[in-house]
Amino acid sequence: MNQEQLRWMERLSNAFGPSGFEDDVIAVAREYAEPFADVHEDNMRNLYITRRQNTGDRPVVMLDAHSDEVGFIVQFIKPNGTLQFLQLGSWNEFSVPGTKVYVKNDLGEYIPGIVAAKPVHFMTEEERNKPMHMADMVIDIGAVSAQETSAVFHISVGAPVAPAVRFEADEKRGIMMGKAFDCRVGCLALLRSMEALAEADLDVDVVGVLSSQEEVGGRGARVVGRTVDPALTVGFEGCPADDTFTPEYAVQSAMKRGPMIRLMDVSMITHPRFAKFALNVCSEKEIPMQVAVRRGGGTNGGVYHSMQRGIPSITVSIPSRYAHTPQGFAAMEDVDNAVRAAVEIVKAVNEDVIKSL
Repeated sequence: MNQEQLRWMERLSNAFGPSGFEDDVIAVAREYAEPFADVHEDNMRNLYITRRQNTGDRPVVMLDAHSDEVGFIVQFIKPNGTLQFLQLGSWNEFSVPGTKVYVKNDLGEYIPGIVAAKPVHFMTEEERNKPMHMADMVIDIGAVSAQETSAVFHISVGAPVAPAVRFEADEKRGIMMGKAFDCRVGCLALLRSMEALAEADLDVDVVGVLSSQEEVGGRGARVVGRTVDPALTVGFEGCPADDTFTPEYAVQSAMKRGPMIRLMDVSMITHPRFAKFALNVCSEKEIPMQVAVRRGGGTNGGVYHSMQRGIPSITVSIPSRYAHTPQGFAAMEDVDNAVRAAVEIVKAVNEDVIKSL
């Protein structure tokens, strides 16, 4: 990953984009893609990136990554000016207290706040010994009354909230730290893949999509699948890395060991013939690839594989440590190899391959 690519990664990671509020992320992606592709978005903020060399009479391979991140939404304002909130997506609750966040107010300004819980000094013994839950937390923006929160900070019910984390890159060691690597590393991989395929000699048409609201149930993907009607989908994800807490024999998504194709999760049993085809392509091209079978989790592939006539779908996942927490790590080389994998898979697909699946 070169410095220019890192700058785009920084912009994508830093962009404010909880589920349903992906506009800032889409603006960055549009700027990246417009020089080499036709770009448009729909009413759900799904962004379609269409290869200009498509002929319109060939099978369509769709690349997908989701633009949203796990975040929060203001449910109501308390009399003391603090904000009661709900989750947008599924958070690791233990990681939330003390997190600095930005609340997007009615004027489009980003107001800093802190996810707060009752200080330990005021807790009873029983409260100290029980688990902390999201319902016990508030967001404090420094206001002293509900009237000040509304009139001075211009924050209303329904305001979106995201972690206030700034991207950092350690080029010497090849690692990145930031927020929303689920799935902004996938967004960058998709954009780079579409750029690499722009002038390639292909036997298929290609459409890239940054889909919205994945973290709340793949809602954007349901619109995308019907709109594009692809023959195959290759998704990108920032998947939870398991190499810091799992026995070595069970590690399936380690940082710096290549991207991962998940063969099963709660949303999908990955199309076995398409998975085998993709893994064979990666093996022939000497692209490192991990495989995983998961008891939890899900991707947009879980939406696409059961749409229309059944769309063979795989997900090329980039290991991201501490997904669904305020910040995490990812490796530059894993993003590079995800791009290589997707590009080579698309180049190898033709109508006969599709029929054989």
